[in-house]
Formats: sequence, structure tokens, C-alpha cells
Amino acid sequence: MSFGKNIRTYFEGKWHEGDIPVMRAADHGLWQGSSVFDGARLFDGLVPDLEAHCARLNRSAQALMITPTVGDDEMVEIAREGLKKYPSGAAVYVRPMYWAIDGSDVGVSPAPNSTRFALCLEEVPMPAADAATTLTTTSFRRPVMADNVCNAKAGCLYPNNARMLVEARSKGFGNALVQDAMGNVAETATANVWMVKDGEFFTPIANGTFLSGLTRKRHMGLLREAGYTVTEAVLTLDDFRGADEIFLTGNFSKVTPAVAFDDVKYAHGPLTKKARELYMDWALSRPL
Repeated sequence: MSFGKNIRTYFEGKWHEGDIPVMRAADHGLWQGSSVFDGARLFDGLVPDLEAHCARLNRSAQALMITPTVGDDEMVEIAREGLKKYPSGAAVYVRPMYWAIDGSDVGVSPAPNSTRFALCLEEVPMPAADAATTLTTTSFRRPVMADNVCNAKAGCLYPNNARMLVEARSKGFGNALVQDAMGNVAETATANVWMVKDGEFFTPIANGTFLSGLTRKRHMGLLREAGYTVTEAVLTLDDFRGADEIFLTGNFSKVTPAVAFDDVKYAHGPLTKKARELYMDWALSRPL
């Protein structure tokens, strides 16, 4: 099932129109879950951090013991070539992917130098600047490096995120504020999370239980350059309950305000709006 529309797929050295089949029944990535992906965005003719997303895909592959086969720069050029086929003003989700083909002698670990690559482009609208979400707690937690590949953007991590999201929505909320194994806040089910308190920005410290996102890193730099105090800290659910503002950051939406955490309400506040403004101003320097 596709995520968007107007799909183009790069596979086996050329572009194909549509959502074509790329994985075989015996591919290791299908039955053992050895797949990684990344996501970038085209919007308003801009492709911010495309290079960083492609480079992270290769790091994720190595973390999951899949042999990367496409260089960072080559991957960027493949994406740019495909994006130029879209009409002016199109919003496109950019998803490069690797998966292992063969397994080891017992089948469990992926065989080296046995990799497939595809890059899928899907036209998906950018959410409106004021599109907000609501948060609740979840009974599911983020894993640690000792029991999962938290240092990769790996497909095998996402069923756990899906459980968090489905549970939150069954309670009438849009997303889940997720704890790590120690009970501290890690992120949400779909994106990194921030809070504002007394004019300062706070985000959970990267402790190896979640991906410290590229968009998160970009926001940290832009806010600090603008003179704001940004602190990575150990944060609890009660810290978020006492926040002045809460927002999410990630590639898909860039900034999403949270207007409720359970029964606590928040405004779509001025510093959340400032974070988005700074990002969008910077993105103007990253045209396709």
C-alpha cells in the first residue's frame, strides 16, 4: 500500500513510473526484517538536508549489517533527477531504502555484499503550518541498544512505534509521548519532541534509545544561532505537564505544535512558531 500518490521508483539502475514490486519472497529483508530507509522532503522547490538524509541511510545500513551499495553523493543525484519530473510546487516524500537479499548459513544474519536499493518518491502534501496534535502516555517504551538497533532508521523498529500510535489514538489522542526504559521521556511515536519553559527550549537528551533526528539537530543549531537557550536534558512526563509549549520536529512536518497532553492544554505558542519560522527561512537556501 502506498503512502502518497504520483509515485516514481528508482530500482535496478533506472526510474520506473508507479509503485512497482521490488522485493522477492525469499529476500532476507522480507522474512528477517533487515531493511533500512530514510526520508527527506521536497516542498516549495526546496530540499533541505537531502544530503544528510542520504548519508544517514548508509550509516543505518552499516548498523544493521547491510552492505551499502550507493554512495552519498550518487544517491543525492538520483533523488534530484527523479524530483525534477514533478510539477512546480509539488510536495514529495523522498524515501531511499536498502534491504538484504541473502542470509548467512543459518539464515538469520544478512550476508555481506548482498543488497538491494530502491528510492521511492511519493507526492504527499505538507501539513498546514497550524496543524496540531495531542499527546497521551503509552504502555509501550523505546528499546535500548542492548536489545535493538536504535542507531539505525530500521524498518524493524517501526511496529513498536505503530503500537504506541494505535494505543494513543484508541484513547482519543493524536500521538504518544514515549518513555525510555528508565521512565524518562524519549520522543513521540513518530517524531522528536520539545518543550518550552520560561522562554527556553528543552528536548530529551540523546541517550541511545531513539534517533536524534536530523531535523532536531537542525532546529537546535538554528535556535542557538538566533540567541535562544536550547538544553538537552533528562525530562520526565511531569516536566512536559508543566511546560508552556510543546512541539514535535521531524522530516515529514518539520514542526508540529502539541495543544494537549492528556488533560493539560497548551497554546500554539510564540516560540513554537519561531522555531518553524527559523527553519523555513533557512530552508529557502536549499533549492532543488
